[in-house]
Amino acid sequence: MDYNLNLTRVPLELKLLLELFNMDENNLHVQNINETKYHGVNWEKFAQLALHHRIYPLLNIKLKKLQETFIPIEVIQTLSQYYKKNTFKMLYLTKEMEEINNICHKNGIRLLNLKGPVLAEELYGDLSLRTCNDLDVLVPISHLDRMEKLLINLGYEKDDYIETILMDWKWRHHHITFIHPKKQIKIEVHWRLNPGPGKEPSFEELWNNKRQSTLTNSLIYLLGKEDLFMFLITHGARHGWSRLRWLVDIRQLIGQDLNWNELYPKLKKYHLLETGGQALILAFNIFSITLSEHMKPLCEFNKSKRLAQGTVFYLEEMVNLHSDSLPEHVSKYHKRHLFSLMSIQQKCIFVLSILYPYPDDAKILPLPKPLHFLYFPLRPFLWIWRKTGFPAFPRRT
Repeated sequence: MDYNLNLTRVPLELKLLLELFNMDENNLHVQNINETKYHGVNWEKFAQLALHHRIYPLLNIKLKKLQETFIPIEVIQTLSQYYKKNTFKMLYLTKEMEEINNICHKNGIRLLNLKGPVLAEELYGDLSLRTCNDLDVLVPISHLDRMEKLLINLGYEKDDYIETILMDWKWRHHHITFIHPKKQIKIEVHWRLNPGPGKEPSFEELWNNKRQSTLTNSLIYLLGKEDLFMFLITHGARHGWSRLRWLVDIRQLIGQDLNWNELYPKLKKYHLLETGGQALILAFNIFSITLSEHMKPLCEFNKSKRLAQGTVFYLEEMVNLHSDSLPEHVSKYHKRHLFSLMSIQQKCIFVLSILYPYPDDAKILPLPKPLHFLYFPLRPFLWIWRKTGFPAFPRRT
């Protein structure tokens, strides 16, 4: 099967960035790059792309090793400054991460670190080589209230106040955000790896496969390698791989000793075979990884290549899904992309979940809590009422 993607519309600046990024560590000579090919590069955009995709730490290392370069010194200095800032931030987050893990351990809260400094150490062997804006942790849903109280006692403030009805938050959402106003640190506390509805490993299964991080001397746990692969591909795919840092993580992880005989059945169980193939095809095209015989079966699905090609849109547009307002064409494309990721079974569950009452239904027609079950039969009518723009019914006092 041909695994090549159409990357012709990817910006020239990103093509240069990737060529530099992929240069052999033992053959870092600017003469290997065709300068004529990159005539007219917008260097401001080049720097913006390096920062947007969060791959500037590794790129900075490559640029510093180049003896001669046609890249403006101002660009190299800018990326170097960001690299230094990131290094200090990662050390700062490591200290906070260690403190929180120690307190949770003393209080009997089981905690798995999903990303952050432990992931940088695990995949790159160096904190400075991966960026991180916050800490992501996973706890059993039964420990969620205790975790919230613990963080509030430490000075954190709850940032997410999830609106819910009939306990739908447990499966529609997957994390709550806490922010420390003085330390300027954000923590996302997960009780699921991904938002629902969807089937995923239980906390007990993930806990049984956990590994201890070597980053500090404290008891800090992270996901097992096969579970980490599943988490990284679902997280990256859900965000359209719009930041290449997530794909670099995949490149680094598959360079380690993954147990593919164990991983393949897991991907099949959780309907992630094509999502795994998408990630591998993208890494093959963008970072020139070698596809082993264990990886190729995931790439053979037609859907894997379709999903990978669909992701190129996010590279062409330099999409930032975390911006306050997305362009309408990007928003529509992303909704279609998320739906395309689902298996037939997942699509059926998703469509059925739309029939489950939403908090907006209670805003349109306020009912006493004992009568909330009526939102199930009323759901289609309330949805039509809201779409037609009619006002909400008055709340009885």
